Amino acid sequence: MIRRILIFVFLMVPFLIIAVPLQFLIIVLRLPVWNIIPRLFHQLASYFLGLRVRMIGEPETGKATLVVANHISWIDIIALGSVADVTFVARDSMKKWPVVGFFSRLQKTIYVSSSPKTAARQTNAEMARRMGDGGAVCLFAEGRSDVGTHVMPFRSGLIASGQKALIDAGAKYVSIQPVTIAYTHLQGLPITRPERALIAWIKAKSIAENVWDILTSGTKDVTIAFGNPMPLAEGSDRKAISKQAENEVRRMLVTLNRGGKLFEI
Repeated sequence: MIRRILIFVFLMVPFLIIAVPLQFLIIVLRLPVWNIIPRLFHQLASYFLGLRVRMIGEPETGKATLVVANHISWIDIIALGSVADVTFVARDSMKKWPVVGFFSRLQKTIYVSSSPKTAARQTNAEMARRMGDGGAVCLFAEGRSDVGTHVMPFRSGLIASGQKALIDAGAKYVSIQPVTIAYTHLQGLPITRPERALIAWIKAKSIAENVWDILTSGTKDVTIAFGNPMPLAEGSDRKAISKQAENEVRRMLVTLNRGGKLFEI
C-alpha cells in the first residue's frame, strides 16, 4: 500500500495537474488529439492499480467500430483504455460519481439516460458522431458485470444502436469487434474463484469497499483479447451478429481462464 501511495503522490498527482487542464482545453477546442491524454492516464492508472495488461490481437482502427466486451469491474475501462483508443458508453448516473464522473467526462464518455426512449435517441446520435469519424465505441454488451467466469447473454438492442448510428452517420457498415477481458492471475498465481471477488464489483460491496480491495490485492494480470471484426451493414441480422460476438467473447474467456492459448482470434 505504501508503494501505491508513493506512485499516486509522485506520479499520478503531477500528471493530473498538467493533464486535466490540457485535456479540458483540447475538448473545448475540439482538437482531434483528445485520445492521447486518456491513453496515457489509463496506462499510468494501470501501473498505480497493479494491473499488468497483456494484449492479444489488434484493435480495429480507421473504421467505424463498435467494440462489444464482457464486463467484470470498473477497472475494465482502465485496462482496455490502456491498449486501445475507445470511447466508452456508461449510465448517466456515473456523472455523479466523485472523481470518476469528472474524468469520464474528460474522456468524452457517452452517457445513456435511464429513460429507454431518451437513451436510444441520445446514444445513437453520440455514437454516430464518434464512429462517423472512424472512431471506436465500446459497449459492455451484457448490460451488467459478472465475476469473470461467465459471459452473460449480450443485449442485441445495444448493438442495434450501432446499426442505427451507422445509418445516421452515412456509413455503409460498422465493424463489430468482440473483445474479451480476462483476469487470469493474482500475485503471479492463477486466480481462484473466491479471489475474483477482490476484482469484480459485486452488488454485495460498496464502491469504496471494491476500490480498497483492488488497491490492496497486489498485482493483477489481465488479458485483453481482440477478436476478428464482423461487418454490420444496414440490413444485417443484428441478433445473429450479437450472438456470434457473444459466443466469440465466451470462447476466448473460457480459454484464457483455463490457461490456454488463443492461436486464432
